Amino acid sequence: MTLPLVVVGVFLSTLDFFVVSVAIPAVQSELHASDAAMQLFVAGYALVYGTGMITGGRLGDVFGRRRMFIVGMLSFTIASAFCGLATNMGMLLAARVLQGAAAALMIPQGLALCSVAFTGAARLRAISWYGAASGFAAVLGQPIAGLLIKADLFGLGWRPCFLVNLPVGLAAAVLARRYVPESRAPDRPGMDVAGSVLVTVALAAVLVPLVEGRELGWPTWTWLALACSGPLLAGFAVHQRRAAARGRPCLMDIRLFRARAFSVGLLAQLLFWAGMASCFFVLALYLQRGRGLDPLTAGLVFAVLGAGYLVTSTTVRRFTPSPGRGTIAVGALIRAVALLGLIATLWLIGAEGDVLWLAPGLFLDGAGMGLVVAPLATTVLARVSPRDAGAVSGVLSTGLQVGNALGVALVGLVFYPVLDRLPSTTAYLHAYGWSLLFVLALSLALVISVRFLPRNPPQW
Repeated sequence: MTLPLVVVGVFLSTLDFFVVSVAIPAVQSELHASDAAMQLFVAGYALVYGTGMITGGRLGDVFGRRRMFIVGMLSFTIASAFCGLATNMGMLLAARVLQGAAAALMIPQGLALCSVAFTGAARLRAISWYGAASGFAAVLGQPIAGLLIKADLFGLGWRPCFLVNLPVGLAAAVLARRYVPESRAPDRPGMDVAGSVLVTVALAAVLVPLVEGRELGWPTWTWLALACSGPLLAGFAVHQRRAAARGRPCLMDIRLFRARAFSVGLLAQLLFWAGMASCFFVLALYLQRGRGLDPLTAGLVFAVLGAGYLVTSTTVRRFTPSPGRGTIAVGALIRAVALLGLIATLWLIGAEGDVLWLAPGLFLDGAGMGLVVAPLATTVLARVSPRDAGAVSGVLSTGLQVGNALGVALVGLVFYPVLDRLPSTTAYLHAYGWSLLFVLALSLALVISVRFLPRNPPQW
């Protein structure tokens, strides 16, 4: 039961990042929120999730991974209830912060539990399912949200997108207590409070200004925060190196970055998820705000992308013996071709053409995603020792969530300025097209980065 319960955790936490894309117009309309508030609604969750992930992994190493998984799942469920009951944007953003913090505690335990509960080929299969669950949640989030909002259960509108987590989360927590074995790091490492604070502040110094800066007119504090982020990250690295040298508790072993599979894999993780999150964010806005589709119809358009993902993600083992850099590069190249096709299609259909013409490009884009998600996670994590499982899984999951937040923040710097300066009849068309060029650049950067992964991939 360990793997199914762990997969439920990662599915719920990833779903709650992507499910909100389709809900953005409904939430913004009901709660009278600004564009920047909606970016924080999406990216703020990933920001807290990502910055807390490394600490969450270490807490599991120290106090027990099953225990922290259960605490995280219950906290995530409670925070989801607060999201669904929010009466204003401030309350909703606060609930999303709590939800992100709970996910940061829950998710690193899943990867660590898989790493210590399984060995050999079984371990690779478990990691592969774990990685695939993130992708399934990402591509299914929008159709699920569309169905829930269209159904308008009990007149609650968008709120069931969060309330649906309650029965699933409670059941998972109860079953985990009974069926998941407890595990800790062998030497029970202590907590590195200073390191946790440094890395959290450093990542926040990057992401918060990128989200808030445009709408606030780039005040001085945004530039100061961005300028401080580099020194803060450098200070974190120095602190970790010194702590390790003196035998003190540290959040992560800096020596792990000497391994190409880890360092390049972390970069690839960040690039891929930044591209995926930014793509979904602007597509939802284009379909609903720009083309006037209702949430269900917009969700069905996303389902085309999801179908492409399911085709390749469920069959990749049949046509490739190992999840190496070649598979990842092919997936990224397919995405690049799909994005070029979508840009050409936008040019052909203009502001009034049928959005169904986007279906082939979206299907191909989803197919490319399906060739990246599980192979990328497996390629990196297959080389991790059980001793480092909690910390490494925390770092890689941080790359995923920081990539999500960074993608939404950066694409907003492309999308909204174009939207503001063009006539309303064509603004969303051009804003979406320019945003796709940004996503294309990330896909090409991913192709380049995976060339530096080790040549000898693990077998499925």
